[in-house]
Amino acid sequence: MFQGGIWSKLQGYYKWYVLGLVSVGYILGELGHYLIGTTSKVTAEYLHYGDKACMLNATHLHVAQLPQVCEKVNSSDICESLTLNGTRYCEWGYSGLGLDYQVLAGPAFMAVFTVVGVIIGVIADKFNRARILSACTAVFVVAILLMGSVTEYWHLVVLRMLMAAGEAGCNPLATGILTDLFPEHQRALVLSIFNWGIYGGYGIAFPVGRYIPELNAWGLSWRVCYYGAGIVGVVIAALTALTLREPERTTIGEEGSVPSKGKDAALESGKKMPQVTIWHVIAQPRVLLLCLAASIRHCGGMCFAYNADLYYRDYFPDVDLGWWLFAVTVGIGSVGVVVGGVVSDKFVARMGVRSRVLVLALSQLISTLPAFGSVIFGPLWAMITLAFSYFFAEMWFGIVFAILVEIVPMSVRSTTVGVFLFVMNNVGGNLPILVDPVSKAIGYREAIMIFYAGFYGISSILFFLTMFLMDGPAPAETQDGVQVGGQGADNRAFSHDESTLSAARAIRRGAPIDNSKL
Repeated sequence: MFQGGIWSKLQGYYKWYVLGLVSVGYILGELGHYLIGTTSKVTAEYLHYGDKACMLNATHLHVAQLPQVCEKVNSSDICESLTLNGTRYCEWGYSGLGLDYQVLAGPAFMAVFTVVGVIIGVIADKFNRARILSACTAVFVVAILLMGSVTEYWHLVVLRMLMAAGEAGCNPLATGILTDLFPEHQRALVLSIFNWGIYGGYGIAFPVGRYIPELNAWGLSWRVCYYGAGIVGVVIAALTALTLREPERTTIGEEGSVPSKGKDAALESGKKMPQVTIWHVIAQPRVLLLCLAASIRHCGGMCFAYNADLYYRDYFPDVDLGWWLFAVTVGIGSVGVVVGGVVSDKFVARMGVRSRVLVLALSQLISTLPAFGSVIFGPLWAMITLAFSYFFAEMWFGIVFAILVEIVPMSVRSTTVGVFLFVMNNVGGNLPILVDPVSKAIGYREAIMIFYAGFYGISSILFFLTMFLMDGPAPAETQDGVQVGGQGADNRAFSHDESTLSAARAIRRGAPIDNSKL
């Protein structure tokens, strides 16, 4: 009775449980990833890395009250001599910025993240994805825990590389698992919810990195942030290992949209079709242009992610924007993620995969101008324009991967996601290192405007161009002249090869061929 009653009902919710589990795991991984940006100032003071600068040390004072702004002083002697009513209000110390920080935040993480992501993508197409994901989760959780115990700058670099190795498997593995669990009409929404983990972890990093070190609980300061995230991560890693199981791999998108008659005819003809490889897939102009557009957009997001807290602390030292940034990134960003997925799924049946790219182009175009506003304006309007920008900007990530999994064959799906992430993260994750030299040449604000808001605009143009390389809605299959169905996305490429190979394998095994699935 238990097995047939309650258990059968619980099984219906299993896929949503998996979505929640892998999403929380991704949030924790990204929290560990972005904590360095919000704890960098206090971490730099302890580990002694990066630039030194003159900074306001009196939180009860406003910039308008000061005879001279601390941040405009470049000498330690002058900095420490500035007083107001006989009291010093500036201090000379580590700012948390500089080339050391940019290397730690970007290349040290991305160098490993991108390479390991490709390797895991290849492995995932051949072995049990659930077990590999469990191992990856355990690796990055251990790295986060150990980051709370570092005593040297190089310790932090090595552990961020280890964390990157573990987290590299999260996206390609979870994307493949979720794609096989959920149908097309829910796919963009589901992948948007999962990929929101990036922004969820990033948003949570603001209050965690700003306020928890100030509590100095147990005398551990910033270390508590990493210990706390790591302990929660241990629970998630255990649940992933014990409850996540490998779903049946299914053909989707382009592989499932070719009419059965065409596939049967190809099978009966006995023609030998070439094996589909990763090189066939990534050499397509639409995949290349989609990857370029995503890389540019990712650079804009990474630039803001790595510099937002430090930027607003630098330009508005007398205004606490920690909770504002949390509310905008987590609250407004999550709404944008869901809306983007729903809109994309709504129109894909009418326009095909091309509609997803159109949603991408329009959302990034709309987000560009308010992104500039979030850098140009004062604290209040900066947060208002940032909220408006975030609503549209955060539609992009889940939709990009919904497009990707729908235009590549099942046999190389995880590998393609891994290669795509390799390129996207190498470009988008490493370009923000240019913020440091550019800021020294033209100013910090101007550098953020270029690599953050400017790259949003460039990506919208590239996404728009990509749309013209995508196919429209697939023709509905007919039987005796009567329409019996059709896919929302016109996903014809490679399906002939994949279906023929699958049928050939079935014939060699002596198994009957189910024409309804060809």
